[in-house]
Amino acid sequence: MNDLPRISCVILCHNYGRYLDRAISSCLEQEPGRYVLHEVIVIDDGSTDETVEICRRYEDRVRVIRRETKGFGPSLTDAFRLSSGDWVAPLDADDWFHASKLRTCADAITDGRLFIEHWEHVVDADGRPFLAEPHPGGNTSTLLVHREAALTLLPVTNEIFFHALREAGHGYALRVPLVYYRLHPLSMTDRHNRGVSQLYRAEVSAALARRLRTLTADPPSWTARRDLHRMSQHFRALGAGHLVEAQVQLGRRRTCLRPLITMLIDTACSRRSFAPWVRAMSSALTGRPQVAISSDQERRS
Repeated sequence: MNDLPRISCVILCHNYGRYLDRAISSCLEQEPGRYVLHEVIVIDDGSTDETVEICRRYEDRVRVIRRETKGFGPSLTDAFRLSSGDWVAPLDADDWFHASKLRTCADAITDGRLFIEHWEHVVDADGRPFLAEPHPGGNTSTLLVHREAALTLLPVTNEIFFHALREAGHGYALRVPLVYYRLHPLSMTDRHNRGVSQLYRAEVSAALARRLRTLTADPPSWTARRDLHRMSQHFRALGAGHLVEAQVQLGRRRTCLRPLITMLIDTACSRRSFAPWVRAMSSALTGRPQVAISSDQERRS
């Protein structure tokens, strides 16, 4: 039993009390497998709704950390600082895990892997299918991250910080939907207003690039100084690409030149494919966003 990975499920909640019961129960009702459910934690980030009442129902089985509102980044950071398992499975409180999430991810744990991601079912506010087919993951609720490795990247502003572990060659992707990702009017990610999501991703990618450059002074055990430099340039290029997309969505194509130059230089320095840059350039020239936004999608999400 001691050789099995200990997994901490950490639920991040801010005024998602209406969804929290399902999130908690999905952690507690996981199928058994080659892992230990070490703990279930709810980080209540200053909720003023029924979150406290929901947590009280599970007080014997769930650890609740209640504090004044700090925001998503500090909550995600605390998910790793305050847990004590070998691995952390973060969960946004408006989502819920498939019953086989931990069992399936645990089976994918091998030496050298520090970051496991999987696909998702996208559902609406009522839990009904929003997309007909499963969707690739990468967001908070689709991850299982090695805690000790994650600690070297803290503090974080977004789960994208942990993608550095994948870029360093320590990731594994399961093409299996193991979480129900809920879209609703109060979702943290703004998909309604053009450019907002892309500007946010640009900021996060730029912040991660700066963090990776800082780590070159004392590289963590999971990577080397040279690789940190290249990963930093890669995420700088990603951030510039998100900025181009935001400006195209906002109808500001004339402002795309500088991020396109940044994207080109950093793509070359990181030795990555130029395909994303070509797509971004084409988008800037034609004025057609790469991310299609229909009025129907905006209204529903």
